Amino acid sequence: MKKHVLSLLLAMGAAALTQSVSAAGDASAGADKSAVCAACHGADGNSPAPTFPKIAGLGEKYILKQLRDIQAWDQASGDDKATTGRAIPEMTGQLSGLSDQDLQDLAAHYAAQTMQLTGSKEMTVKINSGEIVDALALGQRTFRAGNQETGVPACTGCHSPTGVGNAPAGYPRLGGQYAEYIEKQLHAFRAGERTNDGDQMIMRLAAKNLSDPEIKALANYIAGLH
Repeated sequence: MKKHVLSLLLAMGAAALTQSVSAAGDASAGADKSAVCAACHGADGNSPAPTFPKIAGLGEKYILKQLRDIQAWDQASGDDKATTGRAIPEMTGQLSGLSDQDLQDLAAHYAAQTMQLTGSKEMTVKINSGEIVDALALGQRTFRAGNQETGVPACTGCHSPTGVGNAPAGYPRLGGQYAEYIEKQLHAFRAGERTNDGDQMIMRLAAKNLSDPEIKALANYIAGLH
């Protein structure tokens, strides 16, 4: 029953996200405006280090939502910052002065780029029972099947079996992203520190029962998914 409820919530979230974010950007215009992003994320959206996420090919709708959320947080003040948009201190001031059309153009530009594959690592993790297990096997199992015992849904329902996401629904590509970034975001969703996943709390519900070893293994597996 729990699995069916989670699946329904994910489907409802997809519909809500599809309806709430419109994108009509000009990729060529976005390329001309991308200097503000290139310093950290690379000219083609493939950042050179995991300090900053790759934004190439994430999907226009998803990128636009993140840009709008980041800008909204940056422009908020006082107590409003805690409940507005998406908090990324490193992005403070980066989107100042940009119009919504600018954001749409940037989203179109980076969505048209191709994400470069990071690759997974051979590694082990210690699960909560104390057993040492192969991280790639655990990551693959969690990505494709979730964990029915703890109520963790599979990632494939939203992000596809190959990790390419669902651009029309606003779900981003994951495959090839830096493992460090994926791990950081899963921890943030689980802790309720990142809350811009909509009123249905899709990612917060998906991540809330993930263990630390599952998060590390999942992030490592995703980095090599293509």
